[in-house]
Amino acid sequence: MTRRFERDRDDLSPTQRAAFRTAVQKLVEDMSRGSFRKGLRVRGIEGASGIYEMTWASDGRATFQYGPPVREEEPHVIWRRIGGPSVFTDP
Repeated sequence: MTRRFERDRDDLSPTQRAAFRTAVQKLVEDMSRGSFRKGLRVRGIEGASGIYEMTWASDGRATFQYGPPVREEEPHVIWRRIGGPSVFTDP
């Protein structure tokens, strides 16, 4: 995770942080299955090559990119931003 992500995360309420953790668990499950569930709305960000977004609440978004594998055959996610729609500014 980036320092910016850590600062963004510190601005979230405990309820929002819990909702994000639940979404991350689902994302990890989906990665092991090889496809993302529709509810997470994972997709690439237009104009930001290699950066993706995930919806974790009705007003919650997070951006991430893939990094070099840390464990063999497991994707390595680097969290970039978290919060509301403002995360798309400098994702």
